[in-house]
Amino acid sequence: MEAKDHNYGVAEDEVAQGQGPVTMGTQEERTLSVLAHLSMFLNIVTGFLGPVAALVIWLVYRDRSRNVAFQALQSMWYQVAWLVILASGWAVTGLLMFVLIGFLLVPVMALITLVPFVHSAYAAYRVSKDGEYRYPLIADMIEAR
Repeated sequence: MEAKDHNYGVAEDEVAQGQGPVTMGTQEERTLSVLAHLSMFLNIVTGFLGPVAALVIWLVYRDRSRNVAFQALQSMWYQVAWLVILASGWAVTGLLMFVLIGFLLVPVMALITLVPFVHSAYAAYRVSKDGEYRYPLIADMIEAR
């Protein structure tokens, strides 16, 4: 099933009755999609509010644009996944510092911490140019639900 066939939060009966999503302009869709991906950078300041911002974008615009809803859901789940991965990695690194090997993992974890920010910036760039970006695995999981 293609992304265009999914409703991403719009009730099926609303779509069937013609009360479905209100259309948005292409530029507005791209802007909101870019903001959803760039919400990752809120995590630098707050530590965890990036997924909340993407969720808010999804909640507010899910009835107006399937593309914005899809991009916001992707961004939210991508950020949640990385928050779990990084929290686990830093916890293991911290625990291994008691046996001194953890100090060797600090530079590795510092580099790994940069990965989601670079990838989200790339996704925002692609959405601004092409209007669409699919995170590996995350997009397929969203469409499978």
